[in-house]
Amino acid sequence: MDERKVSIDGVEIHLAAPVATDQSWIGQRNVIRQLLACWLVIAESDRPLSPRIVGLPGMGKTTLAMAAAAERGQPLWVFQCTADTRPEDLLVTPVLAQDGRISYHASPLVSAMLRGGICVLDEGNRMNEKSWASLAPLLDHRRYVESIIAGITIPADPEFRCCVTMNQDESTFEIPDYILSRLQPTLGLEFPDRQDELAILSYHLPFADAEMLALTVDFLQQAHGLDLDFSPRDGLNVLRYALKRLAQDPSHPLGRDEAWREAVLAVLGDDALDLDALADRRRRSLGMEQLPSGFADFFFGPDDPLRPDDDDEDDLEDEEL
Repeated sequence: MDERKVSIDGVEIHLAAPVATDQSWIGQRNVIRQLLACWLVIAESDRPLSPRIVGLPGMGKTTLAMAAAAERGQPLWVFQCTADTRPEDLLVTPVLAQDGRISYHASPLVSAMLRGGICVLDEGNRMNEKSWASLAPLLDHRRYVESIIAGITIPADPEFRCCVTMNQDESTFEIPDYILSRLQPTLGLEFPDRQDELAILSYHLPFADAEMLALTVDFLQQAHGLDLDFSPRDGLNVLRYALKRLAQDPSHPLGRDEAWREAVLAVLGDDALDLDALADRRRRSLGMEQLPSGFADFFFGPDDPLRPDDDDEDDLEDEEL
């Protein structure tokens, strides 16, 4: 029997291959326990939840789902959602074979449904409402999808599990409420602390020396403290580029600090070299400047030599009273 093919109501479906990964999850153990709890079934009438994992790009949302699938010992499929995703892309796509016949190919999602695996719908809020509508019966108690193209209804295996990752940025669609109510609970990823961030970078770049690792982690931790959107992925890219520049020519006079600075410029841009100034500009662009709190604030800047001090302003208010 070919495990890459199944027959449903006389229609032969070709399945996609699962993703091979050995990803580990480092730190924030509570969030992976939350995800695993969503996928538990605790009674015969119970059914698993399909949570959404939210966070900034580069925080490890997909890695989290991959690690959870590995802990459950289930095969994993990943479907990359885009603005152009159509319902047939999500379910079953017809393909014209060389002999002129049409064959039907299952998406990663449907392949996971039929094989009792786990599917990650990656960056789900980049997908339009029409495509989400085709998944409504899968995400509630019915647990099936209907392929109009193949003319079949496809039930999910009892072991099928799914989750959706969503980036917190502006280049996304607004998901309708009837879908959001099916994608519960919401699991949020926070920035890692210094120890975890160092462990993440060391895990992915075991060949990096301690000095370069420390430079990068200190930079990221400062950015996190200022509520800037630089992620562990950004740190990995900075460190990778810096190490490549140093390895490019061992006799090159470029020192570690200069190579790291060049990497920050190339990966994150000029603004990243002064995080405090960048954070201040971000706050101003978001309208978060401190509002005037006294009479003098309306007429004088903080460094204006004509600005009265706070005591003078209090005396003026007392006289007016």
